[in-house]
Amino acid sequence: MLKVKDIMTKDVITVTMETTVLELARIFAEKHISSLPVVDDAGSLAGIVTETDLVERDKSLHIPTVISIFDWVIYLESDKKFEKELKKMTGKRVADIYSTDVVTVSPDDTVAKVADIMSSRRVNALPVVEAGKVIGIVARIDLIRAMI
Repeated sequence: MLKVKDIMTKDVITVTMETTVLELARIFAEKHISSLPVVDDAGSLAGIVTETDLVERDKSLHIPTVISIFDWVIYLESDKKFEKELKKMTGKRVADIYSTDVVTVSPDDTVAKVADIMSSRRVNALPVVEAGKVIGIVARIDLIRAMI
C-alpha cells in the first residue's frame, strides 16, 4: 500500500506571513502550484494559503444587512465575518489572507487517507508534517500520478 512519503513532493516551497501578496502571486504563476504552506520564524507550520485566498481579494464586498432602531445598529449577519472579509480584500501580506484551519498528514499515512481528506474537505493539497515541521506536500496531481 502506497504511503504519503512515496508520492509527496519533498522540495516544498513555503512562504511566511510577511510574504507580500504580489510575491505570492508570482510564486503561484511561475511554479504552477495552487497551495503553499505558511511557516513561522521557527519553520513550523502556521497555516496554508491558496489561489482561492488570492482570488477572493478581487470579489465584490458584501455589506452586512443591519437594522437601525433608536440609534442602535443591529447586525443581521456577523460583523466579525464582514471584518475578516474586508481584511482579506485589502490585505497586502500573506498574514492577511491565509487560513490557519489547515489539515495535515504524516509521511506514514496512506494514500487512501489522503484521498478521503481531499474529497471530504474539498482541498487540493495537504502539507506533510513531522514534528511540527513541513517535510513535504501532497497534491491531487500526486494522487493521479500514483495511479499510473
